[in-house]
Amino acid sequence: MTHPLRTSTRRTRTTLSAVGMIAVAGLFLAGCGDDGSSTGSTGGASGGSGGGKSVSLWVMKGTNPDASGYYNALKSAFKAKTGATLNIQEVEWADAHDKLVRSFASGDGPDVSEIGTTWTPEFASAGGLADLSNKIQSSGKGNDLLQALKDSATYDGKQYGVGWYAGTRGIVYRKDIFAKDGIKVPTNWAELEDTVKTLKQKEPGMAAMPIAGASSYAAAPFIWGAGGDFATESGGTWTGALDNDTSRAGLSFYTGLATKDGSSTTGASTWKETDLLDAFTKGKAAMVIQGNWTPKAAVQADPSLKDKIGAFAVPGKDGGIAPTFLGGSNLAVMAKSKNQDLDWQLIDLMTSDTLAKQWADETGFFPSTQSALKPYANSTDPLVAPFAKAMLEAGRNVPNAPQWGKVEGNKTITQMLQSILTGTSVDDATTKASQAITATLNAN
Repeated sequence: MTHPLRTSTRRTRTTLSAVGMIAVAGLFLAGCGDDGSSTGSTGGASGGSGGGKSVSLWVMKGTNPDASGYYNALKSAFKAKTGATLNIQEVEWADAHDKLVRSFASGDGPDVSEIGTTWTPEFASAGGLADLSNKIQSSGKGNDLLQALKDSATYDGKQYGVGWYAGTRGIVYRKDIFAKDGIKVPTNWAELEDTVKTLKQKEPGMAAMPIAGASSYAAAPFIWGAGGDFATESGGTWTGALDNDTSRAGLSFYTGLATKDGSSTTGASTWKETDLLDAFTKGKAAMVIQGNWTPKAAVQADPSLKDKIGAFAVPGKDGGIAPTFLGGSNLAVMAKSKNQDLDWQLIDLMTSDTLAKQWADETGFFPSTQSALKPYANSTDPLVAPFAKAMLEAGRNVPNAPQWGKVEGNKTITQMLQSILTGTSVDDATTKASQAITATLNAN
């Protein structure tokens, strides 16, 4: 996808396994195969009873450590609702993109598939996905879906997917260190910078807030928060926007925490988010930008951290919450599926009520609708509520361009960040990145 998470995404008993799972997931995002799975699209007339029919679903492997309980519950619920049989196959993220593209022509793919949010416009433009606009509106989900996920599934005015789950990033911090040093949670950028300076002075053995060069979407709240963007579209033409004054201002503040204020370490210029989590878990960092799925992984890796960790949303420049990248997965129907009414019933079931909550609770991600997300935003859990509130109030999507996945594949954003962190000027780095984004997004 990109998985929003995938550069971010995804909990077990040791530091290595916890960080390893995060790498697979995000972003971004292991379960075992399903013995009764089918890789092919199954026939059968649309509508009416589903008895004797079957629907195939692809789920990306790595989303959940052990999804067997959820899969069994989903199969039973689908059978009870439609009379049809559900066959589930797990597919490796690394293989999924090309497998799905090949299936668009051959028709031998699934009926329904999990699709990374940044893959959806690409696949829709290629004609591989069914238009779900009417089904979504008639179901009542249209007004309840999180806008950022809805945007991610929309191409040329039509909606080709429904958000299944998502996550976002915030700042995870050491509550005990803040308390010891008399630091309050920062509520704007000036206070965040002051916090970095105080931590650098009072905690010389810890990096105040490492800035990871290979964490592209950790920069998004600062680019968007300053009024900038990654790219803009006009008349069907995309233009890279990282060289705009506002984007540069946001990037200058974010990278300046490291280059000017000394919040980071030299090695962090090449770090991924897994490296940030590892440093935090080992007591080498006081604050890190992480996804909502990571605090539990940190505690599992070091149980002594249980009451020492807090979280807060990335603050806005002058207060409030900065816009934050909302990544995850959509559920889409393949255009060549012969079961499209049953396919929609499956998607409707997976994104409603009990099953949506079960999946969210098991994976550590959040559900895709406003109504389902609100209880998490109102949670008394201090490691849940800040992320859910940010996602509900300030979630945002990357440019909804069919070629955005190639921008990610080319590592355009991370190369820009790494160059700034190692001495290239913000102006020079953003000029190069914007030119590359313009060329990529407008390529056939």
